Amino acid sequence: MVSSDTIRTAIGIIGNGTALVLFLSPVPTFWRIWKKKSVEQYSPIPYVATLLNCLMWVLYGLPVVHPNSMLVITINGTGTAIELAYITLFLLYSAGPTRRKVLLLLAGEVLFVGAVAALVLNLAHTTNRRSMIVGLLCVLFGTGMYAAPLSVMKMVIQTKSVEYMPLFLSLASLINGICWTAYALIRFDLYITIPNGLGVLFAVAQLVLYAIYYKSTQQILEARKRKGDQVAMTEVVVDGKPPMATTD
Repeated sequence: MVSSDTIRTAIGIIGNGTALVLFLSPVPTFWRIWKKKSVEQYSPIPYVATLLNCLMWVLYGLPVVHPNSMLVITINGTGTAIELAYITLFLLYSAGPTRRKVLLLLAGEVLFVGAVAALVLNLAHTTNRRSMIVGLLCVLFGTGMYAAPLSVMKMVIQTKSVEYMPLFLSLASLINGICWTAYALIRFDLYITIPNGLGVLFAVAQLVLYAIYYKSTQQILEARKRKGDQVAMTEVVVDGKPPMATTD
């Protein structure tokens, strides 16, 4: 008979894998930044926000805060390293106000997490109290991170196109949310359940929108392609300067 702890561990390992996919999803963006040596119009906020979320979950998973949460530490520790790499590239290829903004946000996050850790470890003397305080903060930041796709969903509804809402990422978000919700429910952990349960709902909503607007997206892309072909043909004709037709 397989124990519930074994099942929980297996689900947590799968959750680590799906979360890693989500953490690595911005790699094409940063590959473009690295090649162009410029951050262009990309915003650093999603990566700074994800870093804060990861740091808080690492704190939550520490044995002195919430024992038996090693899988929470492993994936969020990995996420911390990945987000720091993204932010480092942002700092390298940004300048002026943007770079100062990122540095200030980064310093603020480090000070905030350090202050929370110091206060919790010194003022809360049981793991239950520490878990509650850090867990509530994790719910707050985790919910904010999972709610980020709402802006993309709004754009999908307005444009009737899912062009900028990749199906793969929506599916990965759904699987990730399901894994971590199941992980939290086997040995009930309210603080992991809430943000990941909301993540499942948001991912399902994205897939519903994908199903609704898939056909209209194909029509929009096809119309854009036809328009591009027409423009290209016009340029060829103009550049070629075909002779004018004459009449007898």
